[in-house]
This record gives sequence, structure tokens and C-alpha cells, in this order.
Amino acid sequence: MHLVINTLNSVSSRYAPSRILSFNSAHVFKTLQLIDRHGYVSRILLIKELGLGEGSIKTLIKHLKMGKMVTTTNKGTVMSQKGRKIFEEMSRYICAETVVPKSTISISEYNYAILLRSLKVAVKHGVEQRDAAIKIGAKGATTLVYSEGKFLIPESKFNALRGEKEIEKILKNNLNPIDNDVIVIGSDSLSYITAELAAKAAALHTLENHKHHKSIEMVTN
Repeated sequence: MHLVINTLNSVSSRYAPSRILSFNSAHVFKTLQLIDRHGYVSRILLIKELGLGEGSIKTLIKHLKMGKMVTTTNKGTVMSQKGRKIFEEMSRYICAETVVPKSTISISEYNYAILLRSLKVAVKHGVEQRDAAIKIGAKGATTLVYSEGKFLIPESKFNALRGEKEIEKILKNNLNPIDNDVIVIGSDSLSYITAELAAKAAALHTLENHKHHKSIEMVTN
């Protein structure tokens, strides 16, 4: 397990004897994305974007501070040097994201796609990604591998989007995939927030179990 993923998992783990947490590593990563996008975040923004209650957001920020990934200022929560390093390393693999309309390849109403750069080798049948999405409360996830201009079902030559030209266009234009990239589409019946978190959970699970690419170094203090 890579050190960066270990850090995200550590932040989303309980510190005994605390209660069971309502957030996971997907929430942690999205928090870093939001800080990167806005420069800093407020609790109100995190409640809105993460779909968590105020108590959970307070605990999330506390854990991030304990992990030395963020600091708090008068404006809000900002990334520390360590948090920035971790975010930049993760962004090398999680390269692009987009909302996706419902289609024949999605399994529910709300869908969100994430591109993982050059991680075809990390995917088998896509079952692990589906299970990671279901674990956080979503309907599931669909995994595709990009090869020679086509979005294929893993370990096959079947073009999953041969009858979905509009979806194919959206994924190509918004994600800019290259050969051997992986696209994970999280799906949920209630909200895009859960669909996005499902896609992130599946993407992080893929990175966690990928034993062949170079280990990620991180700052430890």
C-alpha cells in the first residue's frame, strides 16, 4: 500500500475511543481538491460539497490537522506543505473528472466519471471498483479501459460505447484519455455528490491495490 494512500486512510480512521466516522478517504481527497480550487474552505462549503453534517465536518478537519495536512486561518482551512505534496502526487494519477448523463453503461440516474492515468494494469474485471462504490452507499461503479480510441470493458475488446456516441464524445472531450487510461464512473440514484464520492472511492481503491507503478514518496513531517 502506498504511503500517500496510507495517509488518506489514516485521516479517515478512528482515533480510539472515538465514534464510527461518517467520512472516508474519498471525502478526504475531495476536501483537498476543494482547498486547491478555492485556496481555502469553510465548514459551510464542506457541508454543502461533501454531503456531511456539521459534526462530521468538524471531525474531518480535526483529523486533517492531526495528520498535518491542513491548517486553519481566519479565512478558513488551507493546505499545509505536506497536504500540498500529497495532493500533487495524487493528481498525477487522478487527472480529470466530469459529470456524465445517464446511459446504457451507467446503472443509475446520477453519474460521475474519473480518469486514472495509465492504470490499465491495475484493473481486472472492474468488480473491485464496483464494490468500493457500493461500500460508501452508492449504487455502484462502471469501469472502462481506453484503447485505440475506444472505451472497452476490462480484459475484453468489447467497445462499451459503440451505441453511445454522445457519452463517448463527452468522455473524450472532458477527460482527454490516452491509451491504457482507466475511466471509473460512479453511479447513484439520489445525488451527484454520492456518485462523485463513489467514483473517487473506486479510483482510490484502484491506486491502493496497484503494486506495479513506482511508490509515491511523501513528506513525513
